[in-house]
Amino acid sequence: MSNIENLNQTITEFYDKMSSWELSVVKETGYSLAQTHTIEVLGHHGALRMKELAQKLGITTGTLTVQVDKLVNLALIERGPHPEDGRSTVVELTEAGEKIHRQHNQLHLELMNDLTRHVSAEEAQILLSCLQKMNQEF
Repeated sequence: MSNIENLNQTITEFYDKMSSWELSVVKETGYSLAQTHTIEVLGHHGALRMKELAQKLGITTGTLTVQVDKLVNLALIERGPHPEDGRSTVVELTEAGEKIHRQHNQLHLELMNDLTRHVSAEEAQILLSCLQKMNQEF
């Protein structure tokens, strides 16, 4: 098996395992995976224009509007006009949304600590660099 085939198989296996873990964690919260991902992105980036948030999530603004409506109704995010561009809408987490983000992010940090316990600092830096480069290709 070539290196690229092995890398493909390994990344696919990791993705499947990570997705399964994520689904099991999110299932316990009562929120959908899409809602949790929206909260996660806003928690990491702060207030964003709808278009920016849609791009970060890899979805259309139409699909995002449905998610935002649900999260506004749950009082987890707020929607308002952009302070400098009245044509744009900005969304940000409420205090309740921030709390959910912190709890979910803590679970991710614990998982990363578990997954990297046998990885040296140098290996972790190389992995980070590789993943950053790969993410730029999307």
